[in-house]
Amino acid sequence: MIVGYARVSTEDQSLDIQEQAIREYAEKLGERVEVYKEKESGGKADRKELEYALKATHEGDKFVVYKLDRLARSTKQLYEISDRLKDKGVEFISIRDNIDTTTSTGRAMFGMLSVFAEFERDIIRERTQAGLQSARKKGKVGGRPTIDDKTKKQIRILYDQGERAKDIATEYGIGRSTVYKIINESK
Repeated sequence: MIVGYARVSTEDQSLDIQEQAIREYAEKLGERVEVYKEKESGGKADRKELEYALKATHEGDKFVVYKLDRLARSTKQLYEISDRLKDKGVEFISIRDNIDTTTSTGRAMFGMLSVFAEFERDIIRERTQAGLQSARKKGKVGGRPTIDDKTKKQIRILYDQGERAKDIATEYGIGRSTVYKIINESK
């Protein structure tokens, strides 16, 4: 059996290409397939669907992903997942990266590509930090604008008069949790 795993980082991204590639791979081999899909950051360690997919594997199965970076963002994480699969007697395949850990070449490629995946993530992080520093030097501050005391007072009055936090949040263009935070500040 083939256990597939597809992941994107945001809700507005599509999993279709990954799922289709995994299903075509299984069809080509004439094997049954089950694809686990989720929309979470690759850097997040506790991804539910990934955990379900790993638990669904049994000896002799193939764990298939579209690309390595869909599975993990660090070398350590990739190796941990690979070791778990190896301990269970499960083969690992990355379609786009042409990796099949049942071969020595596939294992070597897996190691090299995982290093590059981590390197790419580090570069993105460095660029983001450099951009933030540059913006700060230009006097720009990230994050949401602060809410002035007058507005906070109006929010408290509306809430005390029985207005729902959801309606107040909509009226002021803020989150409901922000309304509750403002209410709790006064206590």
